[in-house]
Amino acid sequence: MRHTGGRLFPLALVLGLVCWAAGRADDKKDDAPKVEEGYTSLFNGKDLTGWKYYGTLLEGKTETPDKRIEVKDGVIVMNEKDEKGKGGIKDLYTVKSYNNDFNLKLEFRAALKADSGVYLRGPQLQVRDFIRRNEQRQLKKFKNDDWNELDITVKGGNFATTVNGKALKVSDILELTVKERKPAAKLNGKDIDVTGIQVTANALATCLCNGEPLSPKTMNVPAKATAGIGLQAETGKFEFRNVRIKELNGGASASSC
Repeated sequence: MRHTGGRLFPLALVLGLVCWAAGRADDKKDDAPKVEEGYTSLFNGKDLTGWKYYGTLLEGKTETPDKRIEVKDGVIVMNEKDEKGKGGIKDLYTVKSYNNDFNLKLEFRAALKADSGVYLRGPQLQVRDFIRRNEQRQLKKFKNDDWNELDITVKGGNFATTVNGKALKVSDILELTVKERKPAAKLNGKDIDVTGIQVTANALATCLCNGEPLSPKTMNVPAKATAGIGLQAETGKFEFRNVRIKELNGGASASSC
């Protein structure tokens, strides 16, 4: 027996209450999304902490000021435009931006013919109810009205070269020489004006849906982030969950924007 405040309580009862309280604490821990080793969750499953909406930080908020986007049952919900006009194209961004190479994973669920997108350092990857919109027909594993996973890897070190505004093909050979401090250039053996050459360093995003490549499989994105990871609300109801990221070369240059 345990004596407390003049009353006697069986030791088993006391121990039972302690275990119950510990179990409740564990339940709360289990509410947070579980991520793979090395990944950081960008969505806590409860509110929009870590995200911003047109300059408004959403710490502890479960919806945007216009209610266009809300958190419900552990999911970020892009609501369909209603009869009162609530809707339109809106964008939700992480507070942090990511300059390092990274792997981004998330799950999405699209209503009938719904349209959305994921922003990667500015450019948008179109994410939609692909099959029922007659798009991305090569995706054999896509699930209508169910959860699908995006797996996006962004790596730098890619260079885009144009001559007079036209992108070079893989088969093209561009030669640049400098003699007596004067540059000269040839494209496929023919002289060209060096002022028409532009070389841009960027990154390449490789995009998979349920392990299958989207078309095109890769897209060019800036070498440095101008904004965080973005989720778009466009047409139809769209949902996101299990949003997580892994920086691939140190993670030191994640920065606030």
